[in-house]
Amino acid sequence: MTRITNRNLLCALCFLCLLLCFASCSNTKKATTENSLPNAFIEKNFGDAAAQYEVLMKNLPPERFPKTFYPATGKLETSGSDWWCSGFYPGTLLNLYEQTKEEKLLAEAKRMLALLEKEKTNTHTHDLGFMMYCSFGNANKISPSAAYDDILLTSAKSLSTRFNPKVGCIKSWDSKPSDFLVIIDNMMNLELLFWATRFSGDSSFYKIAVTHANTTMKNHFRPDGSSYHVVNYNPETGDVQQKKTAQGYSNESAWARGQAWGLYGYTVMYRETKDKKYLDQAEKIASFILNNPNLPADKIPYWDFNAPDIPNALRDASAGAVMASALLELSTYADKKDSRNYFAVAETILRNLSNPPYKATQGTNGGFLLQHCVGHMPNKTEVDVPLTYADYYYVEALQRYKKLKEGNAVFKN
Repeated sequence: MTRITNRNLLCALCFLCLLLCFASCSNTKKATTENSLPNAFIEKNFGDAAAQYEVLMKNLPPERFPKTFYPATGKLETSGSDWWCSGFYPGTLLNLYEQTKEEKLLAEAKRMLALLEKEKTNTHTHDLGFMMYCSFGNANKISPSAAYDDILLTSAKSLSTRFNPKVGCIKSWDSKPSDFLVIIDNMMNLELLFWATRFSGDSSFYKIAVTHANTTMKNHFRPDGSSYHVVNYNPETGDVQQKKTAQGYSNESAWARGQAWGLYGYTVMYRETKDKKYLDQAEKIASFILNNPNLPADKIPYWDFNAPDIPNALRDASAGAVMASALLELSTYADKKDSRNYFAVAETILRNLSNPPYKATQGTNGGFLLQHCVGHMPNKTEVDVPLTYADYYYVEALQRYKKLKEGNAVFKN
């Protein structure tokens, strides 16, 4: 009788362990922490963002796209559709519409998409991923259409014309014939090419994306996981001619948004290929960022990790927003320990971006959501101002956070 009781007890304990294990595994789908942001907090920020973008909408001149706003002068700076940031405003409107169902936001997004469509044949920019996928890609998710498919596929074809097989990269900036300039930002435009292969079945887009990522991984990164901003190749031989910066403090410094672009880009590479070398690369970049002694406690980075005036250097909320969005996705691929760390840091970033001094007071900031971003410090342009891409990745990160909490995150577009 005693043996039977012990055996039953052992079986019961084993069954209980299995239940606990299953519960633990299930909970990883709902990546929450003890300090999770309340649902009401998330929804309030979506609501505040929608109201703020109605302000931006009213301030925007016809046929112009928002770039930034200068609080000291009250000046709203705008651009044409050919500016690399043109897709972020309609993209943010669409993401906010998805959350709030405010028809005003959808109508404004569609108005901007009509102005943006002509850029699908623009072969003079490497930023068609930013411009067209962040806009029409989001529109196509909300309301799939053959017209959107055609625009995105044409955009992917235009982007592909900038690929040089000898170099193994897509050219970033046009310059003198002896130079072939590639910036780390370009990793963000590859997602459009993966979409094009899935849609069309044409693997050439996939091959270009993978080749570009491999070449960038080989030549842009230092042993510690940080990246150069710009690599200049010989277009005839593919040899590296120079490694430098354009927007960072120095050639050997770690420009914060550049590190965030790399983190996001290689996370996408792993999502699209399931090749572990890309996951390893993303985690190496994450390790550099998160273990950096110059990363502030609130996790909003200085504009450059090696800025000479730290701790008085300006912060870059845009880099923080990109980091948060990337870390949330990366948390779904990493092992349990790293996953919790990535999620917790992203949570900290979102909490801080959603409060002063980074979140703008309603009705101020020209209608932009976030304050204290740095666009191009060496050029002294867009310094300590709002930026459209900061808003875009902040809203995207909030969306990802909400979906992860609910356990239904889907990152493959």
